[in-house]
Amino acid sequence: MSTTALASVSVDLLVLGVAKDRLEEDLAGLPSDFAARLVEAARADEFSGKAGSLAVYPTYGAIAAPRVALAGVGERSAAELRKAAGKAGYTARERGAGSVHLALGSGAGSSELWESFWAGNYRFDKYRPEASRKPAASQVELGGAPSDLARAVVAGQSFARDLVSEPAAVIFPESLAEACRGLRAEGLEVEVWDEVKIKAEGMGGITAVGQGSANGARFIHMKWVPAGSPRKRIALVGKGVTFDAGGLSIKPSSGMQTMRCDMAGSAAVIGTMKAIAALKPDVEVHGIVGAVENMLGGNAFKLGDILSMYNGKQVEIFNTDAEGRLVLADCLHYACELGVDAVVDIATLTGAAVVALGNDYTALFSKDDDLAATLDRCASEGGEQVWRLPLPDAYKEQLKAEWGHFKNVGGRAAGSITAALFLSEFVDGPAWAHLDIAGPSFNEKASGHFAAGGTGCMVPTLTRWITG
Repeated sequence: MSTTALASVSVDLLVLGVAKDRLEEDLAGLPSDFAARLVEAARADEFSGKAGSLAVYPTYGAIAAPRVALAGVGERSAAELRKAAGKAGYTARERGAGSVHLALGSGAGSSELWESFWAGNYRFDKYRPEASRKPAASQVELGGAPSDLARAVVAGQSFARDLVSEPAAVIFPESLAEACRGLRAEGLEVEVWDEVKIKAEGMGGITAVGQGSANGARFIHMKWVPAGSPRKRIALVGKGVTFDAGGLSIKPSSGMQTMRCDMAGSAAVIGTMKAIAALKPDVEVHGIVGAVENMLGGNAFKLGDILSMYNGKQVEIFNTDAEGRLVLADCLHYACELGVDAVVDIATLTGAAVVALGNDYTALFSKDDDLAATLDRCASEGGEQVWRLPLPDAYKEQLKAEWGHFKNVGGRAAGSITAALFLSEFVDGPAWAHLDIAGPSFNEKASGHFAAGGTGCMVPTLTRWITG
């Protein structure tokens, strides 16, 4: 953009991409006197253009925009540009900027930058004092119109983040089901079973986990069916533990503080289904959620119980805080009965995944190389990070039980792997992958360009996988 054009952009915040050690070159589009002062100020602040860095300066009337933000874009890779756009969105919200212009340079499409900007601009602030809330941006200029995919991903991811961030008194099994019923207006079919129907159908895992709560369990089946013959059939399965106290294997108080996020897998499925409803692909998509509260009521399931699961296998309970896999197990078998080509489950399943990969990576498990590679590629395209871990059959020995087919935990060693191996016992037929999002699904405090709360992770990845 020419000097005249940049100087005349009338927005609340002008964001300029600066590559590493290229301050003078990347600010050459500004009036020379102002650019020189800006370079001097940035160097005084030790701003070098490192990816993820951002510095904001007043313009004192030198250009039309009252503030300019220098966003570090590193080597201008697509990932670095997305990070800069997200940081710009975050900063715009913090400063109450209603209109924003991004001039980050080439290397990523406007649609990808659009997704990242809005991921950064999002806030869950409905319970904060009204005076302290900052409005979302209302005008964003990115140099090109976003694609339908980008718009659908932003809407679906934001919806998922709202669901995860709400307290457990607001999102419980029935209210989560009601949120899904609301998607009927957007073109989805939605069926909900109550706890009586769940038990009658033989879903022993969902029944057991939910029976200790006054809030009854729900089984939710959302469906998108295109006109004509679908080119593929897919099922998404989400863990919907709306609050996890650990059951009789009770968590410590500190461990319960953020357990409203234990339904983030279901939120990812619901957010993706919302995106699919908007995009209307020629793909049949099933979104399946088992929604429960894992509480300590007088009817709570107990250690030593032997559960009869939906697929007829018997599971011996060694830890009631390993409940998510019991819920997913029934849902996975149901998904396999639908005759789909592939099933992907998404869950905040194990702390072991966080120990292994930290908070930035989703653990990916699959014995199908093509499916694993496709999900990895879609994650990269969606600005997300997955890391494939092994599924060695030899580790199934850790699940061996005295009384049932197997027990629900395999010990501390390789905890995320044995949890995935447990789930594999309930998959028969379609290609299958398991995504453990225990790390990236929720931020206790702001991280990167994401505010505190739910992140809506895997909505960008799954939407791309389904529509690709």
